[in-house]
Amino acid sequence: MLKGKHILIGISGGIAAYKVPELIRLFTKAGAEVRVTSTRHALEFVTEMTLQTLSGHSVYSDVFAAINEHATEHISLPEWADIMLVAPATANVLGKTAAGIADDALTTTLCSCVARRPVVIAPAMNDKMWENPAVQKTIATLRKWEHVTVLEPEEGPLACGTSGKGRMPEADFLFEAVQDVLTPKTMSGKRVLITAGPTQEKIDPVRYLSNYSTGKMGFALARECVRRGAEITLVSGPTAERIHNIAGLVHRIDVQTAQEMHDAAISAWPQTDIAILCAAVADFTPEQEASEKIKKQSGQEHLTLSLRTTPDIAAALGANKQKGQRLIGFALETQNEEANAMRKLTSKHMDAIVLNSLRDEGAGFGTDTNRVTILTSDGRHIALPLMSKADVAKDIVEAIVY
Repeated sequence: MLKGKHILIGISGGIAAYKVPELIRLFTKAGAEVRVTSTRHALEFVTEMTLQTLSGHSVYSDVFAAINEHATEHISLPEWADIMLVAPATANVLGKTAAGIADDALTTTLCSCVARRPVVIAPAMNDKMWENPAVQKTIATLRKWEHVTVLEPEEGPLACGTSGKGRMPEADFLFEAVQDVLTPKTMSGKRVLITAGPTQEKIDPVRYLSNYSTGKMGFALARECVRRGAEITLVSGPTAERIHNIAGLVHRIDVQTAQEMHDAAISAWPQTDIAILCAAVADFTPEQEASEKIKKQSGQEHLTLSLRTTPDIAAALGANKQKGQRLIGFALETQNEEANAMRKLTSKHMDAIVLNSLRDEGAGFGTDTNRVTILTSDGRHIALPLMSKADVAKDIVEAIVY
């Protein structure tokens, strides 16, 4: 998504400037080229040498510096950039921007950029400053501008030692925000249901049946659909994965058991245009959950658990699919992979199924990569090479959602 993109980062004088080097690293690792402009005060919090070394370019911090590549860097940089990110954005810089004041390297560049390029602004300041009526009026003004996205600061510990709203989001959040803004909103108006992660079927208060799913693939699909402007209902089993709700398009429902995931999916399905069932749902659950921990008895060699089947979410949605709705499933197989996947596709009235195989190195549970084959009800067979799960999600959406 960001490969070959030109990212211009503007840094103002706030303590949160220390997060910018990590942000530059994320952008360059993704294949983007980064340039930096800053206020002079910003360089009190992060060194010019650090920014120059990580970005590979000199920092534009002085309008009249002899080392500037052009006499009008504040014009040439916006012409070069695909997007500008201001992080951190202090109350001072926000106020100047809203009023059209351009009196240093950062504000002259920003003043030139907002009329022609997308701009993402990440405010950061003390909570008392954030609550100032003038600051709130400035934020409201900037949010009305066509090309400007103003992010909400986070709540938490502040540099002054208190706690409140005013923290700049972490680098990974800003990284995703830039991707979101740059991605064409080809799914705007679509409502998508995604299931992700494992389920856990309780045996007793300390044990459960589950699988090795981490939710990485399902969350990658959710991120891709959100970037394209879709409204997401994400039903997730227990996982460490998270998704940033930058545009307020994600309704996350956390569940534990297959029955809970089934109930949440059934409830959301009538209001859904597309369902992508990526969760690794347990096929069996204990007939009874013990109220106390099951203790091993002296001399005991065996324990028998009585299991019953769990609800089939794909079959339930397929049986109630209405005209215009699309249903996409996942199948993880260890033998007769394509035959078993095609059987699921047909019997559960799916429009497509994504086949995983544990035979493929670097694919399956817990990895950051995947190799899948997409089988569709209209006869298409799309075998994707091993790639990151983010790229797999992009290709899945391109191939079967539209």
